[in-house]
Formats: sequence, C-alpha cells, structure tokens
Amino acid sequence: LFAIFAFATCGGYSGELRLSVDCANKSESDLSIDIAFAYPFRLHQVNFDAPTCEGKRRENLSLIGDFSSSAEFFVTIAVFAFLYSLAATVVYIFFQNQYRENNRGPLIDFIVTVVFSFLWLVSSSAWAKGLSDVKIATDPDEVLLLMSACKHQSNKCLPVRSPVMSSLNTSVVFGYLNFILWAGNIWFVFKETGWHSSGQRHAPDTMEKQPSSYNQGGYNQDSYGPTGGYNQPDSYGQVDEYGQSQSYGQSGPTSFANQI
Repeated sequence: LFAIFAFATCGGYSGELRLSVDCANKSESDLSIDIAFAYPFRLHQVNFDAPTCEGKRRENLSLIGDFSSSAEFFVTIAVFAFLYSLAATVVYIFFQNQYRENNRGPLIDFIVTVVFSFLWLVSSSAWAKGLSDVKIATDPDEVLLLMSACKHQSNKCLPVRSPVMSSLNTSVVFGYLNFILWAGNIWFVFKETGWHSSGQRHAPDTMEKQPSSYNQGGYNQDSYGPTGGYNQPDSYGQVDEYGQSQSYGQSGPTSFANQI
C-alpha cells in the first residue's frame, strides 16, 4: 500500500502555473499565460507563448531543466517494490512449505529486502533533490525572467497562480516511509533464515556445557567431604615440629584461657 501511494502521488502528477504580462500598449498584453507540466518533468520540452510587447509579435519559450531521471527512478522502484510485495504475500500464504525448504526462500527474501531498503533510500533522496529543482524551475518569478517583455520597466509582469506541489511532497514522504518499513522488515526476514536459528542453538549448548565442566573439576570431588583436606578431623590435632600435641585442637582455646 505504501508503494502504491508513493508511485501514484508522483507518477500521476500534473501541475499548472499562470502568468500575466501587462504591456505599456494594452492591446499587446496577455493577462493569462497558462503553462502546464506533468510527470516525468522534462521541463525543457514544455513550451509556451509570451508577448514581447513589441507589436503583435510573440515569442516561444520553454521551461528549464530535465528532472525525469530522478522521478522515473523513484517510480520504478515503487512499482517493483509493489510487485515484489504482492508476490511475496502470495508465497507466504500458499507456498509456505516450499518457501522454508532448504532455507533458500528466506535467504533470497532477506537479500531482496536489504536491496530494496537501499534502493528506497537512494531513490527517495534523489527524488527529493529533483523535486526541489522542479519547484525552482516552475516558480512563476523564475519563469518571468525568461520573457523579454519583463526586462522593460514599462511592462508589468506578475505571477497569477503557482503550481500546487502537495502531492509531490507527499510522494517524498511516502518514499522515506517505505525505506523505514523495508529497513525494519530486515530483522523479521532475518529471523526466518537459518543464520538466526543457528545462533539460537549455539547459545543453549554453551550454557549446558558449563555445569559439566565444574562437575568434572576438583571443586566437585571429595575435597570438602569426610576425607578431604579441609574436613579431616585430625588435621589440626597432629604433633607439630615444636612437640606440642593438639595445640590447635579442641583444648587449645581452654589452655589459652587458663594461661591468661
């Protein structure tokens, strides 16, 4: 749906501006000069007639600029994204088993999603710059500068109506929204691939191996048991090198108190 909105608001656009040239000789004036343009914005091919205010002679002029490359690139990406989304939806619903077979389907889907995310960003940025240039080229004040009659102060040249660019602005917004949607979808498609599932299998395996390593080590042996070095009853009651028997045994604290 977002792809449809993107190419519909751009590819279906048509605009018009109106100018007024009031010559010193009123009979030579033209107060309603309409200039229409549309997608793909090859403005250098848009011609219009304007009075010269020198008799009945009129001059044929054209707008400046060719912005079809960025506009057509944007619309092409939007159309292909719509077609791929439609095909992917059919596969998800009716061919789920074939999609998951050998992990080939999720892998292809992941790669295509990454590519479309990049293309949406590039095409939206290019069209945003192209739209800015279209606005400048179709600005009535800029178009009036092309007329020879407007170079004389005795003639009055005025803009009557500017083109409405709201739908083109909307197309740029939808372009960046499509980029956000496709970039966010990378994570969900990545979860369907074998890379994500294999990463989750390795994590529990490492956690299961940790207890076994401690069970085999010296901490789980009988070092703290009845025969261990720390639990031997006579470890502190043996005769030391000074000949004192059981100096650290149970009677040790009592003899020490008696000495005090």
